[in-house]
Amino acid sequence: MSLSPTKPHASIAKTVVNANGAASAAPRHVNPSVFDHLPDSAFIRESQLVQSPKRPGLLAPLPFSAPTLWRMVKAGTFPKPVKLSQRVTAWNIGAVRAWIAAQTDGKD
Repeated sequence: MSLSPTKPHASIAKTVVNANGAASAAPRHVNPSVFDHLPDSAFIRESQLVQSPKRPGLLAPLPFSAPTLWRMVKAGTFPKPVKLSQRVTAWNIGAVRAWIAAQTDGKD
């Protein structure tokens, strides 16, 4: 069985002309956070919870990295995840929202 070479993907950036007539690359579309649209009883995976340089267009509710998240879980300063199956670990959205609210209380 031989593998055929793949075609390069076309660039998704489009050219936009501003009010001065200068051309520039259009900003990439930023995906809204799924976190904001799910009920408190839902679960969210690490990749949707924290920022990642691998997915710069993905909005995440927490402004820190995955290693920081796991250090905070280990230290007991962030809610523990739930093991949904052998290979799936997720956080309860209600618990994460409560943690976020507790961090912002009194800082206004």
